[in-house]
Amino acid sequence: MNQPSPADLVRVFARIGLLSFGGPAAQIALMHRELVAQRSWISDERFLQALSLCMLLPGPEAMQLATYAGWRLRGVAGGLIAGCLFVLPGAVVILALALGYALYGAVPLVQAAFTGIKAAVIIIVLQALINMARKALTTHSAYVLAGAAFLALFVLGLPFPLVVVLAAACGAVAAGGGGAACAAPPPPAAPSPLRTLALWGGLWLAPVSAVWLLDHTFLTQIGLFFSKLAVVTFGGAYAVLAYMTQTVVQDYGWISTNQMIDALGLAETTPGPLILVTEFVALLAGFAQGGITLALAAGALTLWVTFVPCFLWIFLAGPYLDLIAAKPRLAAALRAITAAVVGVILNLAIWFALHVLFKDITTAAWPAVPVPDLASLDTSALGLTLLAAGLLLGLKRGIVETLAVMAAAGLALAAV
Repeated sequence: MNQPSPADLVRVFARIGLLSFGGPAAQIALMHRELVAQRSWISDERFLQALSLCMLLPGPEAMQLATYAGWRLRGVAGGLIAGCLFVLPGAVVILALALGYALYGAVPLVQAAFTGIKAAVIIIVLQALINMARKALTTHSAYVLAGAAFLALFVLGLPFPLVVVLAAACGAVAAGGGGAACAAPPPPAAPSPLRTLALWGGLWLAPVSAVWLLDHTFLTQIGLFFSKLAVVTFGGAYAVLAYMTQTVVQDYGWISTNQMIDALGLAETTPGPLILVTEFVALLAGFAQGGITLALAAGALTLWVTFVPCFLWIFLAGPYLDLIAAKPRLAAALRAITAAVVGVILNLAIWFALHVLFKDITTAAWPAVPVPDLASLDTSALGLTLLAAGLLLGLKRGIVETLAVMAAAGLALAAV
């Protein structure tokens, strides 16, 4: 392993942060090319082991992989450099997009463009569902877990964190003692886990405690909710979008359903992890509650409680990577969570499709599932969705290009 200088680390991870479009798969491939193939800073085996660890942890796996790589190369300072540079370019773009949307989103031309973007979001989520299913559903039990997770959310309305915990428990119990025995390596020398937990846990919760002491109800709700989201974000942003949408739209009423779909569409166009959609949501919610100043405060707080936990998980678990890799029960729990996430994303895909394609939706008494009024089908939205399917699934065009075409198609349709 070649150890880079701090300047080289900044240069390479700044490049990764600026070019990290296309979701976690593309971001991980970009890091592999930059860190393993081109520079040999990290071995291929270590890179894959670190990726497995990041998939086991809550939070965006690509950002955490960047943080682990930086930590492995230059210690805590390297982890901070790599993680921050991976997130900051996208965060700045999201800030500009969210404020522009808050100020001009009601303009008819902007609304027309977002009609096309909403249609594209349906297919983007469907594409994520297909890709995840191919990787995760390799056994009969995986299909059962995915189906059970979908029914638990869509029909029974169980909370997402509970679904994750139950899936992990099922995987660990099913693994039993039958996993292949691995020789457990010795624990790392002086990892100081309690000190790491106290330091980064304190940093994580400090601003939340501050707004609570100031008795600012809205910011306290923002800090607590997105802190909780940071703990349950297994399987990527798509897995928690339905949970986040239910909370911010139905429970708190911070934003509307259409704004939530627009937020995802814009987040897809930016570099960095898709979980930056939380920043967008917080900015819109803050703007609605108290204008630009509160929007900036809510966005900054959300960024803090979303990504500081990522540093905590990596600095806490990174020294134990070899030890964790030797635990078959943990690997089985991860596989079970990944299978359940397929059902979670299916629930999200159906939810988005119903709210984009139908103007009138009611909720059945029991089970409490959304029921569309078939007569309210929006044929324009259906046509745009089919166009997006042709671009993404048929012609295999990129997400940014597809969103641009779909925005133009929405404008053209409004002009007819």
